[in-house]
Amino acid sequence: RKPVVLSTEEIETANEVSKLSIAHEIIVNQDFVVHENDLPGNSPDSKFVEKMYNAFWDHLKDQLSGNPPDFSCALELINNVKQILMSLLLPRQNRLRNEIEEALDMDLLKQETEHGALDVPHLSSYVLNLMALLGIFHVLSLMKMDMVNYTIKNIRPYLQEHSIQYERAKFQELLDKQPNLLDCTTKWMTRAVTDVSTPLPSTSVPSSFSSGTMSSFPSPKPDPEPPSLTTVLYQGYLNLVLKDHGNEEFPETLLMDKARLQTMKSKLRHLTILASVLLVARSFSCGVLFSSPEFVDKLKCITKALTEEFSSKPEESMLSVSEQVSQEIHQGLKDTGLTALSSEHRASLVGQLRNIAKKENCIQQRIHLFLKCCLIRGMQESLLDFPGGLLFIEPELAELGWKFVNLMHHNHHVFGPFYAEILKNIISPPNEEENEKPI
Repeated sequence: RKPVVLSTEEIETANEVSKLSIAHEIIVNQDFVVHENDLPGNSPDSKFVEKMYNAFWDHLKDQLSGNPPDFSCALELINNVKQILMSLLLPRQNRLRNEIEEALDMDLLKQETEHGALDVPHLSSYVLNLMALLGIFHVLSLMKMDMVNYTIKNIRPYLQEHSIQYERAKFQELLDKQPNLLDCTTKWMTRAVTDVSTPLPSTSVPSSFSSGTMSSFPSPKPDPEPPSLTTVLYQGYLNLVLKDHGNEEFPETLLMDKARLQTMKSKLRHLTILASVLLVARSFSCGVLFSSPEFVDKLKCITKALTEEFSSKPEESMLSVSEQVSQEIHQGLKDTGLTALSSEHRASLVGQLRNIAKKENCIQQRIHLFLKCCLIRGMQESLLDFPGGLLFIEPELAELGWKFVNLMHHNHHVFGPFYAEILKNIISPPNEEENEKPI
């Protein structure tokens, strides 16, 4: 297969996207830190790295023992050490920087090598001492990671203050180079406009919510007026984590968050299954077992563990869940002195649990509505009126809701002007406006 050749413009664009992604990650992910790669001891990757590691030092020894000795590899090693040391220095440490530059002047060392004036015994001793003290590289690496993370922690407030303007300006630079950079975003928003403009049946909002403002959240109604930008974006954001669009291309304005949103989508799917399992299980336990937080936590742990591979093996996963959960309820009722499940009830419980993943249920609708309320009304108000049937997953759903809302609001602030222009063209395309002009 022919290698992919990138143009200079594409390389520059990739570099800009990389810089933008790092700044964006620091802003939206409060837990972001840089880690050193830790490979499992017995993994193929670890063994490969170890072989390459030993081969390098064997090669270096051979070069230094040659007649005449070859110092090319040693010079490269010294240069790497120098770069690590220099990266650890603070801006004001000029004197130490000058000392390192003088002691490890790579141009001078290369010239001495070329003219045969290199102090071979001194340099050999220096390199071999480095080899003997090899642990210093690990220490330097850890120090470097600490310094990087310290820097990230200190610049985060500055980035938060200026991130919206920075990300918007950088994206505008990319858009200037690639005018079609918003094509997928336009398709995504067009679908959202269609969704909010299409009235849903009244049955789409379950009537079994807890009382309060959330239960009276109005069903969408046809509106003669064009939808607002906020309404369209909220629908578009929800579509990203609640709907399956096959292999449709992702909106360019959210590419940096694609993996994050896909993870949220997967977690929502698992939370839907978890809440559904607990809701069905509670109906067969007479409510007594579910008054014990320990019992609920046990069922949650069982369900989470058995549904890890739900995406690839849904039927097998739910079969395992149904068998294990029904056994826990059966045994729990016996242990508390209550009547254990009859064969008929146990078969019914297993059947209902196995059918959870086969069709949409009220739990899915409640989670969808909760996320929509989080976007529109904010997290605080939405958490005060949590939907019925979701109380057992409130901590997990609340955590995911906070992350989703914060991410989408940041995206809205950054790309709002671009979205406004796109929506304007969707509702009133330029060519239609030109046709309406008097001749």
